[in-house]
Amino acid sequence: MKAKELRERTVEELRELETELREKLFRLKMQHYTGQLESVAELKAMKRDIARVLTVLRERNLATAK
Repeated sequence: MKAKELRERTVEELRELETELREKLFRLKMQHYTGQLESVAELKAMKRDIARVLTVLRERNLATAK
């Protein structure tokens, strides 16, 4: 997921997306713990996607504070 795509979304959509991504990350972690996860790189990618969403939310928060 690209930051440019995220910046086009509304704050509500970003919060929903963050919730979805955190749920997916939880499921991936459970698969990893039980040995069912095929690609561990998915965990890293999911964490980065969450970080991108949080970054865009923070940018918006700072922009409205000014």
